[in-house]
Amino acid sequence: MKVSKTVDEVRLITKQWRAEGYTVGLVPTMGYLHEGHGSLIERCRKENDKVIVSIFVNPTQFGANEDLGAYPRNFERDKDLCEKLGCDLIFHPEPSEMYVDPHAYVNINGLSDYLCGKSRPVHFKGVCTVVSKLFNIVHPHNAYFGEKDAQQLAIIKKMVKDLNFDVNVVGCPIVREEDGLAKSSRNAYLSEEERKSALCLSRAIKKGQEIIKNSKKASEVIDAMKAIVNEEKDAKIDYIEVVDAVTMQPISEIKENVLVAMAVYIGKTRLIDNFTWEAK
Repeated sequence: MKVSKTVDEVRLITKQWRAEGYTVGLVPTMGYLHEGHGSLIERCRKENDKVIVSIFVNPTQFGANEDLGAYPRNFERDKDLCEKLGCDLIFHPEPSEMYVDPHAYVNINGLSDYLCGKSRPVHFKGVCTVVSKLFNIVHPHNAYFGEKDAQQLAIIKKMVKDLNFDVNVVGCPIVREEDGLAKSSRNAYLSEEERKSALCLSRAIKKGQEIIKNSKKASEVIDAMKAIVNEEKDAKIDYIEVVDAVTMQPISEIKENVLVAMAVYIGKTRLIDNFTWEAK
């Protein structure tokens, strides 16, 4: 396994791979890898000849008062996991390698107006920008993203379609702890007591999944989920919404495929979770 910090070297390596007829898979990450990331890498390994994992804490997707400086990092541990899972190349650039100010941005309007986009107005502009740069650097055949970041996945698929990127975007299922908490790098911020409180997210997801089987009113699903979260003193709801799974627009009647998404602060840590419901 090779580690590269430069755009030019990664381009040279991947260009050679494609010339030799290899399929190239990319797993974009911000590092501090956990089993959720591992599942993406494993899927990428099964479906491609060559596997690239990018490890880059992207500054452009953090707002002014967000946790860029405190975001957890452990590159040596990440490197060991990537090697264990059969990664061929890690792209681990410095911010100065990826951005020279002033620089262009990529922004997908509409899909980014609600959910996390409403709470974090610069976030998806930064995500789209860095992912488009990674696609242009690596030119992967396939790119792998987790379904926990469901709005991000929908926006990236829209970006790929609108900007004619020649890449197949693959969504991979949420990976959870044994007690139900969705795997997240930000779980590392939680104290022992907050970790227990954070289980209200997965309990709310389970309740929402039960309610939606019998009720097609979005408000009933939302109210039931909010009631569970509000039982926890350490929890503060950012949003719990039912939206169209394609447009990310809020809906009141559940008729088409929907995404039920939530963001909740546990103490100072913002966690997200979701589930989808498909019309029969």
